[in-house]
Amino acid sequence: HVRLEESGGGLVQAGGSLRLSCVASGMIFSIRAMGWYRQYPGKARELVAVISTGGIANMSDSVAGRFTITRDSAKNTVDLQMNDLKPDDTAVYYCYALLRPGTERLTTKEPYDFWGQGTQVTVSS
Repeated sequence: HVRLEESGGGLVQAGGSLRLSCVASGMIFSIRAMGWYRQYPGKARELVAVISTGGIANMSDSVAGRFTITRDSAKNTVDLQMNDLKPDDTAVYYCYALLRPGTERLTTKEPYDFWGQGTQVTVSS
């Protein structure tokens, strides 16, 4: 059983900062990528930033220069440092992992998407 647990959401004024953290736990054979998506009410989930095991980051243009994603592969964690927050950043943020569950002796052939429960980020103007 794989679990992604987020922390760090909350309420902040425009221009402020928040740091989101996520840890993946359970039976995990390998993680190919970890990152963050966000979802506005009534909208589809959208990419914020994802970083691969090799350290290659894919980041939304809307957050580039303000957000930084870091990952600790040894600890199965990914953090999102969010600076200069804007009211448009208000959304539910979801931790994401592309991983193969199980063990070396019993795992899937391909990796699958896994999601956290989501954490609310609210930026007041």
